Amino acid sequence: MLAALFDGKGKMQLTQIDNPELSAGGVIVELQAVGICGSDLQIKTDQTNKDTFPAGHELAGTIVDVSPEISKDLIGKRVAVEGIGQGRACMECWYCRSGQYVKCSHRNPRGGGGFAEFLTTQAIGCYELPDSMSWAAGALVEPLSVSVHAVRRGKLKGGETVVVIGAGSIGLTAIAAAKGLGAGKLFASSRHSHQTKMATDLGADYAFENDFDSLNEAVLEATQGRGADITIETVGGWNSDAINQAITTTRKQGRVVIIGGYRAPITLDWEIPLGKELDIIFSHCYSIIDGKHDYEIAIDLLENKSLGLEKMVTHTYPLTKIQEAFDTAYNKKSGSLKVQIQNI
Repeated sequence: MLAALFDGKGKMQLTQIDNPELSAGGVIVELQAVGICGSDLQIKTDQTNKDTFPAGHELAGTIVDVSPEISKDLIGKRVAVEGIGQGRACMECWYCRSGQYVKCSHRNPRGGGGFAEFLTTQAIGCYELPDSMSWAAGALVEPLSVSVHAVRRGKLKGGETVVVIGAGSIGLTAIAAAKGLGAGKLFASSRHSHQTKMATDLGADYAFENDFDSLNEAVLEATQGRGADITIETVGGWNSDAINQAITTTRKQGRVVIIGGYRAPITLDWEIPLGKELDIIFSHCYSIIDGKHDYEIAIDLLENKSLGLEKMVTHTYPLTKIQEAFDTAYNKKSGSLKVQIQNI
């Protein structure tokens, strides 16, 4: 089958590789839409060795084959694939029994990802999509689930004031998740003008472009000087700016939820969150909370087209043009928000 592998020199290289093979409990999915994640973009700077299998984990496609012990009724089903946790989990350890599949103590080694024609994964990690849902929306289930998990970890109560730091793809899905799960006033910070517009299109009441002071003033004005009930930090990066902003704009005894991945040691004045008695909560990927997987909630939110999340897919390319897709995703001057590989 055709696949795209990173060549270790900053480029994606098209090549033919073996078709995936079924394993116990497994299915084969023909991929229809795959999103390019920020972690995929980091390959260019972080990885110097060649890929041995394709990357790509924002996945939607059609089940085309199943292992003998799996019902053939699944063949033909349109699914979003949770390949990071359930797709690799042992299903026997304490974490798996608790529904925390990404934390599995014995996760199977990574196999093929979505930058290919087909992949194999565990049937338990396939979530059926409504027939009315587009493939583009189906491939948004994974990033939206990341943000749904963060909002649920932050224990959002209906009507609470929420700030989202950052308006990249995870920041934008965090806005949609917070809005869909009952946020009251919703504020966002952004870096680029096209992010600012999309933030308000997706439900932010106010979005501030490279102007944290104005954002913080607006939050204080809207909350009688208290600050946000919850701030979701989605930026991470090489310094502590984003987390310090999150701590600053959150009210005393509020919650800061950190999704952003920090790529260097950071320095914080811990006296500030200590004095404010903040709950600082880290959020990573997705899981089952209160009996329901974040993927299920994300699909429900996407099925409600009033959120309009699909419009954040700004660019689509066939697999044969994956390098062009990556170039577009790297270049924020392109106006890209979410770039997808689509086989439609």
